[in-house]
Amino acid sequence: MTTFPICILLSNIRSAHNVGAIFRTADGAGVQKIYLGGYTPAPIDRYGRVVEEIRKTSLGATESVAWEAVSDEKQLLFNLKSEGYSIVAVEQHERAIPYTEYRFDAKVVFIFGNEIDGVNEDLISISDIVVSIKMHGKKESLNVSTTAGIILFNAIRRS
Repeated sequence: MTTFPICILLSNIRSAHNVGAIFRTADGAGVQKIYLGGYTPAPIDRYGRVVEEIRKTSLGATESVAWEAVSDEKQLLFNLKSEGYSIVAVEQHERAIPYTEYRFDAKVVFIFGNEIDGVNEDLISISDIVVSIKMHGKKESLNVSTTAGIILFNAIRRS
């Protein structure tokens, strides 16, 4: 477990495979809780059935990492801020600093957004800081589950 609590907000993630992979990475990084916002699929669907794609890719991490589906992402972030969490959006954005310059030294919530559209601007405006991964090739970004791994393990390494 890290020195400080880490939480994640997955906002409008389309792919159940990405959600499962992030759960597995979150377990390895000692994440305290994953919040599932917007249309991000949950490990258990609205009918109480296990979502097989998430179960398979998480390798059981949905049982070891606490999670909660949330209907109001902005309210969640305001509530977490009031509990002393720093809100960090992970996005290619004009406000972004390189993730390697971010010093993880307190409770934090990382926001990871949609595979195509990224983190919604409303959530970025609530964020205390925005971090990004500099790309060196032709593509603008990495897969969200790969990004989560880089960001989470860098944060705990630098804590």
